Amino acid sequence: MARIENLDRAKLSDAQKQVYDAIASGPRGEVVGPLAVWLNRPELADKAQKLGQYCRYDSSLPPRLSELAILVTARIWDAAFEWQSHEPPARAAGLADDIIEALRHDREPSFENPDEEIVYKVSRHLNLDRSISTELYQQAEALLGKDGLVDLIGVLGYYALISMTIKTFDVDPIS
Repeated sequence: MARIENLDRAKLSDAQKQVYDAIASGPRGEVVGPLAVWLNRPELADKAQKLGQYCRYDSSLPPRLSELAILVTARIWDAAFEWQSHEPPARAAGLADDIIEALRHDREPSFENPDEEIVYKVSRHLNLDRSISTELYQQAEALLGKDGLVDLIGVLGYYALISMTIKTFDVDPIS
C-alpha cells in the first residue's frame, strides 16, 4: 500500500498548486507517482520536475538510449511504477522487444547497436558498482561523445532519485 495520500489539487497550498499546474501543463500532462510525493516540498518538486523534463525530453541522447537507461535503472531498483511508465515510451523510441524482455527478467540483452550496449554497461556499473572503469569511460565517451555521456549520467542520477522515491513511499504502479 502506498505511503502517500491521493493528490487532491483543491487541498494544495498556493506554492504546491503553482508547481502542480506547471507539471500538468507540460509534456507529462499529469502529476502522479514521485512527482506527487515531491509536491509535499514544492521547491523540491519544482526543481526536480525541471531536471526530469531536461533528462527525459531535452537531453542530447536519443530517446531510445535515454529510455534504455531509465529501464535499466528501474529494473535494478525494482521500481515497478517507473518500469510501467517507461516501457511504452521505450518501445515507441525503437528499443527492441527482446532487449526490453531481457531487462524485465534481469538478463543481459544481446545488442546489435554499440551505443545501446555502452548505455547498458554504464547504467549497470554505475547503479551496481558505483563506478565505471577507465576503459568503459573511454568507450562511452567515444560512442556517445562528452555531451552524451554527461547527459547519460544526468539521466541515471535523476532516475535513481525517482526510484528511491518510489521505493521509500511505496508508489504503486498505475492501475
